Amino acid sequence: MFTGLIEEIGLITEVVRGRGFQIAVRAKRVMEGLKPGDSCAVSGPCLTVERVASDRFYASLLPETAEATTLGSARTGHRVNLERALRVGDPLGGHLVSGHVDGIATIAAIEKRGETRLVALLCPAGLEKYLVDRGSVALDGVSLTVRSPAGRRFSVALVEATLAATTLGEAQVGDRLNMEVDLLAKHVEKLLGEDRSGDSEEKLTPWLSEAW
Repeated sequence: MFTGLIEEIGLITEVVRGRGFQIAVRAKRVMEGLKPGDSCAVSGPCLTVERVASDRFYASLLPETAEATTLGSARTGHRVNLERALRVGDPLGGHLVSGHVDGIATIAAIEKRGETRLVALLCPAGLEKYLVDRGSVALDGVSLTVRSPAGRRFSVALVEATLAATTLGEAQVGDRLNMEVDLLAKHVEKLLGEDRSGDSEEKLTPWLSEAW
């Protein structure tokens, strides 16, 4: 689990495509105590650290992750938001973020308002039902507050600190951002919409056959 509070901006120094898809990310703060097997959110998606060097870590992307997130088009030199997994006892300053991206949102407009920016976005079809005014959303791993949702459009306000500490300070109209909706909203939807007619063996058997 993560909080959506970015620890630092890392730099992708290597991208290896072929048998699998591996990236190397240079960082400083998140390297402290980082070891193989740890989880790190890289601009939203949760990746497992496979190898650690002095100033960088290496992680592989599953094909599903590469296809469903902007990391699939990662290039050397790209800057990424980094956050290590939440530890018991750590402060929860943002909101609960799983690191499982639900879709890719597109920036439709950016309006400067003093030291802040109001960013309007278009979310993928089907995710708009999770957008609640003043609710939470994670964009490229950053915990933000939803403002004025209307259909698939919504906006977020980026304060000066967020602009300085995350890659969202470099965002432009047309950019694509990894989007994760509120985890609690998805659980509520599942509970309220669950079919409790019974999970008989007859119903489960075809599903198991398809799954395996």
